[in-house]
Amino acid sequence: MTLAWRLVARTLHLQTSSRGTPKTCPSLSLSSGALWGSGTKLGLHTKPRMPPCDFTPERYQSLPYDRVLDIHKQHLSPVLTAYFSKPLLLHQGHGEWLFDHEGNRYLDFFSGIVTVSVGHCHPKVNAAAQKQLGRLWHTSPLFFHPPSHEYAEKLSALLPEPLKVIFLTNSGSEANDLAMMMARAHSKNTDIISFRGAYHGCSPYTCSLSNVGLFKMTLPSGSGCRSTMCPDVFRGPWGGSHCRDSPVQTIRKCSCAPDRCHAKDQYIEQFKDTLNTCVAKSIAGFFAEPIQGVNGVVQYPKGFLREAFELVRERGGVCIADEVQTGFGRLGSHFWGFQTHGVLPDIVTMAKGIGNGFPMAAVVTTPEIARSLANCVLHFSTFGGSPVACAVGSAVLEVIKEENLQENSQEVGTYMLLKFAKLRDEFEIIGDVRGKGLMIGIEMVKDKTSRQPLPREEVSQIHEDCKRMGLIIGRGGLFSQTFRIAPSMCVTKPEVDFAVEVFRCAVIQHMERRAQ
Repeated sequence: MTLAWRLVARTLHLQTSSRGTPKTCPSLSLSSGALWGSGTKLGLHTKPRMPPCDFTPERYQSLPYDRVLDIHKQHLSPVLTAYFSKPLLLHQGHGEWLFDHEGNRYLDFFSGIVTVSVGHCHPKVNAAAQKQLGRLWHTSPLFFHPPSHEYAEKLSALLPEPLKVIFLTNSGSEANDLAMMMARAHSKNTDIISFRGAYHGCSPYTCSLSNVGLFKMTLPSGSGCRSTMCPDVFRGPWGGSHCRDSPVQTIRKCSCAPDRCHAKDQYIEQFKDTLNTCVAKSIAGFFAEPIQGVNGVVQYPKGFLREAFELVRERGGVCIADEVQTGFGRLGSHFWGFQTHGVLPDIVTMAKGIGNGFPMAAVVTTPEIARSLANCVLHFSTFGGSPVACAVGSAVLEVIKEENLQENSQEVGTYMLLKFAKLRDEFEIIGDVRGKGLMIGIEMVKDKTSRQPLPREEVSQIHEDCKRMGLIIGRGGLFSQTFRIAPSMCVTKPEVDFAVEVFRCAVIQHMERRAQ
């Protein structure tokens, strides 16, 4: 079904029958305004009604839930990554919807960690994969096959000159590994700078580039990586009400004019301090996500990246844009996140949404940097750019264009940001709402004055309540205090209305628990 048709079909809201869903949001009897904004309604709040879905999942006939738990405990990684006290056992997906082993339906507003770009099991992408699977699965880079060349031509057309040379890989970590190697091969330098709070992968090489504590090793990993202050205008030392490229600004006050951000100037001074004290006179490069993902959808002051790129190039370094989460139209106004900052990087890395969940990634750079790598090492990826991956990638690009999904990201994303901003004004524990397009962060705090993170266990309670009402959202931030909202780009306004109402209901339930 096309996006236009689904926009009509979903204007009706039907009551869901998901198991375990609360019938109402409890009424509250708080008299104090300490926890509530002046506009909060304390009356009985009916359960949000789930929009319809034109799909019936197959009956689950695989492993029993308890057996899955046993196998996971005995044979899979002991690292605790699964969401929720009772992890979801997912069975099937369709568009923005997921179905668990019991047939319960969930609105997926995290997209497999910002990965499902055009909707679960999109029929055009499915058909492209199935067609290629019946023709040729694998060749390796030792042989040519048309899908890789067709995809390279399509992808390169979406990038500005001179970003026209493409290296196909399998994951974002692998892409950033390769970008680090490119930067060092081209500059003949070692030091690479990245922001605190940045996440660029979890391979042995990129662990040193990522600056989120949970992903840091106690043992030595990659060398030559240096962190610099993240210019976070909500939680950092400087920031105000004109800083971000977003329909929603922070509630912090400042003396800046709309066209001049003093916070940007202060953060640039910190960046200069890093260049003057923590790295060699000449550096290899600087990595930046256009918007930080794992750190909770953190946006930088307008103009910061432009000045930072100039400073890096003065030191002989190259500038790398990590578009793993921000690329392919998700931000709405532009196809690539770096374009929203008015900069032109030397290297762009991409993954996740590139394949709608199929393992695929890419590094795009200039002919000059590509030659520097070729002169330094025989780079080789057995599975990178496989026939099936490239067929999937081409289909994803076609769907984004044919269904106007970038435009949908802009329209529906802005609509959602403004609705969540109203919740920020309503509840004292919602400290910040930020983002662009369909990449949104909601930062939870003890109170707006201190901006101290809401305790992890309290955030987890809200997270669980959202799931029980049929909404899946993500988590992020250094203290896991930020909810990450990133639905597939085919999401509709009725689905946003449902998600916002579920989140509001979950916050109300939490406020009642705090009042007891």
